[in-house]
Amino acid sequence: MSASPKILLVKLSSLGDVLHNLPIVWDLRARLPHAQIDWVVEEGYVYLLEPLLSRDGFRGIDRIIPFGLRRWKKNLFKLSSWKEFFSFRKTLQSTTYDVLIETQGLLKSAVVCALAKKSSGSVVAGLANATEFSGYEPLARTFYNQSVQVPTHCHAVDRSRWVTCSALDWPLIERDHAPQFYPSECIAGISKNVILGLRTPYVLCFHSTARQSKRWSHSHWIEFGNALSALGYQAVFPWGSASERVISELLAAQVANAFVPPAFSIENAFSVITDAALTVGVDTGLTHLAAVLGKPTVEIYCDSPRWKTEGYWSNCIANVGDIQNPPSVQEVLDASLRLLQQA
Repeated sequence: MSASPKILLVKLSSLGDVLHNLPIVWDLRARLPHAQIDWVVEEGYVYLLEPLLSRDGFRGIDRIIPFGLRRWKKNLFKLSSWKEFFSFRKTLQSTTYDVLIETQGLLKSAVVCALAKKSSGSVVAGLANATEFSGYEPLARTFYNQSVQVPTHCHAVDRSRWVTCSALDWPLIERDHAPQFYPSECIAGISKNVILGLRTPYVLCFHSTARQSKRWSHSHWIEFGNALSALGYQAVFPWGSASERVISELLAAQVANAFVPPAFSIENAFSVITDAALTVGVDTGLTHLAAVLGKPTVEIYCDSPRWKTEGYWSNCIANVGDIQNPPSVQEVLDASLRLLQQA
């Protein structure tokens, strides 16, 4: 393989999955500094990748290719959707790729690999098997020429590294090579938050997630929030949908001096998280964003396996609970106070 191969990463969604795929950009850059690295991602998550775009001598991701499948599916019979799809395909096929790395294991992402233009002898690498508690569609394997067997208990970051190292015939990159997500200069450049009503020091409490069983009980959040308030911290309960807002307001009404902010974008989430004294949240994308930004973070696991997404790369992260074993209020409070004291 040349010293400057053209590499396509395909990880479409969702928020946490995209974040846990970021380290392979830096694994690739460290070993192939002159490679072209492009990434296809759902359009709603483009902002997660924009800080890593190559510019002014900085080499990260060379091109982000937005994919609007979620929106197109809702407007399948509109001419505009098909025009956008064919525009996407044209953009995708404007480069001939030598290596395609698909770390999602779903048919939709495998089809993206099939649509891409490939060089003679190109490698299309993807998952040969499912990992426990992760979505996987075996039909996706038919679109790869290199199917990579991974352990069934495999952290999301490690899984991406398995596929990448296999695609490029490298020894497996182990955990002693700590994963990199966002460069320190990128984190330092995050603007101050623009949410009115936040009062420092504040603690973000991400209580919501897509699956009900992954949530921590309301009574636990209320007890935890009041313990924080007694220590002089403002408990902040963000939300992302109308039903989540109802829960945020219910919790905040029973926590002294708590605050429910207006809805904010992923872009604003960077600054809100960066300015927080601490983030405490269930197994959900915004909690993982705090962890990959290297900010003090307590990750609460209630009905998902801790080994799958826990933050293992920083002593600023505390992981509590596990599948079918939610942590007590005292466990979360003890972990929170430890992080606040070392900050």
